[in-house]
Amino acid sequence: MRYLLVEDNVALAKSVLDRLSLDGHVVDHAATLETAQDYLRKTDYDLILLDIMLPDGDARSLLKSYRMAGGKTPIITITARSEVSDRVGVLDLGADDYITKPFDFSELEARCRAVIRRQGGMANNIKRFGNTQFDPLAGTLTVSGQKVQLRNRELRLLEIFINATDQLFSKSKLVDRLFSYEDDVAENAIEVYVRRLRKQLEGSDLNIVTVRGMGYRLSVS
Repeated sequence: MRYLLVEDNVALAKSVLDRLSLDGHVVDHAATLETAQDYLRKTDYDLILLDIMLPDGDARSLLKSYRMAGGKTPIITITARSEVSDRVGVLDLGADDYITKPFDFSELEARCRAVIRRQGGMANNIKRFGNTQFDPLAGTLTVSGQKVQLRNRELRLLEIFINATDQLFSKSKLVDRLFSYEDDVAENAIEVYVRRLRKQLEGSDLNIVTVRGMGYRLSVS
């Protein structure tokens, strides 16, 4: 999944980036409201982690304007304030959850999983397609009862397809979803990951279809 982390504390931001990257997520980091707004204009995210107090302003203004503009991406606010009124305030503005500094990374990961589950209307993580089961949060793929080991990029590519079966994705769109702004990646790299994922899906009821000159889509047998 692609996350946006809005946090001006360099040490904390690096720790969160490292932890989420280990889970295979693509994370863009913005240290200011201005940068965060620029990223949100350019890219769709699966989750936003939003520190409230930033060098160029109060991020509650961003939260409010984003929701008023129709933005639906789940948002977890990060705050050093523990007062009930502060927590209630961000929830009323449209935050899906909050976490108070200092926090344990396992709690942050659990809250991320929970809001993403709720966003998808899922009581649990598992998605089933014929003989195939996929749990994006646990990072497991099962075909005909056998577990299939996927590398991080393959896992995230499959997740993109499964979240929008039959939707056509161009190579440029897949690059945008799989890599952060700091990655220098050519669109042809997508061909490599699609080829690897197809091999892992052999015998599955899921099939990646090439639409020549346009991109790829996932079909279900």
